[in-house]
Amino acid sequence: MLYHAYELQRSWMNSASALASISAGMLSNPANPFAYLGMGPMAASALDVFAHATAHYGKPAFGITEVEIGGKAHAVTESVAIKRPFGDLLHFTVEGAPADRPRLLIVAPMSGHYATLLRGTVERMLESAEVFITDWADAKMVPTDAGKFDLDDYIDYLIEFSEHIHGEASGQRIHMMAVCQPSVPAFAATALMNLHKSPATPATLTMMGGPIDTRECPTAVNNMAMQRPIEWFRQTVIATVPMKYPGTGRRVYPGFMQLNAFMSMNLSGHMMSHYEMFKHLTVGDDASAQATKTFYDEYRSVCDMTAEFYLQTVEEVFQTHSIPKGEFRHKGELVDITRITDTALLAIEGERDDISGLGQTRAALKLTPNLPETMKRYYMAEGAGHYGIFNGSRWRDKVAPVVDQWIAAHAG
Repeated sequence: MLYHAYELQRSWMNSASALASISAGMLSNPANPFAYLGMGPMAASALDVFAHATAHYGKPAFGITEVEIGGKAHAVTESVAIKRPFGDLLHFTVEGAPADRPRLLIVAPMSGHYATLLRGTVERMLESAEVFITDWADAKMVPTDAGKFDLDDYIDYLIEFSEHIHGEASGQRIHMMAVCQPSVPAFAATALMNLHKSPATPATLTMMGGPIDTRECPTAVNNMAMQRPIEWFRQTVIATVPMKYPGTGRRVYPGFMQLNAFMSMNLSGHMMSHYEMFKHLTVGDDASAQATKTFYDEYRSVCDMTAEFYLQTVEEVFQTHSIPKGEFRHKGELVDITRITDTALLAIEGERDDISGLGQTRAALKLTPNLPETMKRYYMAEGAGHYGIFNGSRWRDKVAPVVDQWIAAHAG
């Protein structure tokens, strides 16, 4: 019933959004005399903000067509390297770039948003690396006959993708970067590849704002997960995909619930952003208003996660802390993090991160006692929040150069 109620509410809001958009266009039309009166621009701006805030957003496109390297623009081609039911491996090829550039696998979060949330991350890393990224599927779009997808399957996908990239690299070792939530499965996959001495073992693993040990500086997100038993999550936030989607009958954690959770964590900030957008529209500052619209176009584009992946992640990462305790098992096999000896680790955190607190990602460096200290590095991005460590000016000017240097120092 939860999902059906949401779909009904969404259909109503879509109609309201369309009506508001049409009305805003009519009120701001130069041919309309009311467009020049005091209340006309204000009403049009208010309707525009409402239309944008209530519209439904589907899966965005990366839309990266070129990148500047050394002051020269190079064309970028996006292709699907591997296609799998629950997520594809995308490959971005830069025309005219050196063939021996490092191969980087960016692991996007499966946390309610699409991989395009990392568009800025991909764009910046294309300046120095051949970039691949995990493009996770919207669970409601995956038919039930494709089977399940849990944290163990996620790790298997990362290992398979790593092997594919290594196979294309003519013996060159690959590099991996995990942003936020996937730091945990990327850490586990790296440990397994080290343990089994896989040729695809990454030369470096960069973990950014990841919940490796959520006992360190717990945030509101961590506390919520700890305050309720796993059965509460199973009974309260898991829903069944309705018949209108290919994944009908699949049990999922809906993306709209994750979005509501994120929005409620900083509701006043989101309200102020929309108020500022209203003021920009009223005075004709369309460029500033569009910047806010562009951000929320991406932010409100959400997708569902399989119930089994969501519940296993909540239990293993946020409740039992099995990774830092050395108790996590992948399909029955103990994932011994201490066996990481051949992958250089870079832990990056944001000073003002309110999702993964300070120390949660850095914990990975303490959990690998057999890795030489020269193969470990910690970097805290001053003044950066959670999204600032992988998007925006701080990412481009402060954080990305650290990643570039780390990859270059451990290329192999």
